[in-house]
Amino acid sequence: MLNFFDENPAYENHVLFTDGSGQSVTYQDWYAHSKNLGKILSSPNRQLAAIICHNTIGSALSYLCCLQNRIVPLLIDHDMDAELRQRLLSIYNPNYIFKPVDSRSEALYTLNGYGIYRSSNTVHKIHPDLALLLTTSGSTGSPKLVRQSYTNIQANAASIAQYLKITAQDHPISSLPMHYTFGLSVINSHVLCGACECLTEATVFDKTFWDICQRDEITSIAGVPFTYECLKRVGFMTMNLPKLALMIQAGGHLSTRLQKEYLEFAHKTGKRFIVMYGQTEATARMSYLPFDMGLKKIGSIGIAIPGGTFHIMEDEKTEITQPHITGELCYEGPNVTLGYTHCAEDLALGDINHGWLYTGDMAYFDEDGYYYIAGRKKRFIKILGKRINMNEIEELLKNALDTSDFACTGKDDILQIFMTGPFHTKESVESFLIKKIGLHPHCFSIHLIKQIPKNSSGKTQYSALDDLCQNQEE
Repeated sequence: MLNFFDENPAYENHVLFTDGSGQSVTYQDWYAHSKNLGKILSSPNRQLAAIICHNTIGSALSYLCCLQNRIVPLLIDHDMDAELRQRLLSIYNPNYIFKPVDSRSEALYTLNGYGIYRSSNTVHKIHPDLALLLTTSGSTGSPKLVRQSYTNIQANAASIAQYLKITAQDHPISSLPMHYTFGLSVINSHVLCGACECLTEATVFDKTFWDICQRDEITSIAGVPFTYECLKRVGFMTMNLPKLALMIQAGGHLSTRLQKEYLEFAHKTGKRFIVMYGQTEATARMSYLPFDMGLKKIGSIGIAIPGGTFHIMEDEKTEITQPHITGELCYEGPNVTLGYTHCAEDLALGDINHGWLYTGDMAYFDEDGYYYIAGRKKRFIKILGKRINMNEIEELLKNALDTSDFACTGKDDILQIFMTGPFHTKESVESFLIKKIGLHPHCFSIHLIKQIPKNSSGKTQYSALDDLCQNQEE
């Protein structure tokens, strides 16, 4: 079986990508660009390329061309703070940078508005299985990256294509960022099947988004919980979209109320609504809730994807085999990534996970074998589908604004930040979170308190902060 990024003669005349302006490229265009780029960037050593990602044709082509030429792409959010981006680039020292054409410097090659620029002559030691590097913690600029292999990407793309029943006739629209594992998996799974994806940076609040859906006869929409909250606000369920057949949701927990609304809407209109669960460490997705079981199993993350298996672990050696008993959710499958990297030297590492992932989520399964998330083992939440490490946010705030003390708590889609005064104002903290971390103001709340509650050993009492939030809500 061909890898999804291999040249496939059967797809040559298929349209690969479209965008909001009406531009398009075919699979044959991609193959031609890839051959040209391979000649220009030819090297006896494997190379590393940073791609400054936009949801554009040029950006997506850059990624696919890198895979075909066994150049390892590091996908970077174009909105990442410039200082943090430079820190990441200085740590990994890529050979090339792929970015929108910059008139100030001469590109080695251009493709659909993206220029390829030489960045360094560093000879990297790169493991032969390493295919892709993705960030795990949003735009905080952490050097910790996930190492994905060619096998990982192919296995997950094939699994997604199978359970979503993707065909070459499908035409999804996605505003999900391509540097985000969910957004990237939409690209991968559709490319595997010879389908055409519309890439856009327009949101569901933009008229442009819906003009595209009508013009291009869009067949599916992918989104995080916030996407579906917004869709409800804009009256999505009353729109006339006759070709739309599939709605997929991942990137965090959607309220059971909204799940029920979308499932009922899908049943009434002959569409499908499918909830999924995943992590970057599993190359995107680990489970899905079959549409025909959606209403019966609302709130469930479903069952493991084809080729994968879930385990509920009491500890590292003891597996829970009875339903409705909570333990750590572990996943086993060919899409489990190679591991992490923290510096350029780690690019030479092989597979340290061996197909097994401790998710950090506490979960249980019911008598029918459907899985449910019960809570977090680690201190992270998801905001707009992006994983946020609350310890990391605390550290960033303390380092940047060291005259105040900080503590973070929260739940999916809302980060609660507690700070001591009077040295910094709420406004200065808000500005920092927006600029450095890229959080939208509606995603966090700042509380000014006299002191952060701590125990005798100096550890923050997060339960007391949770209680404070609860009391304020009441």
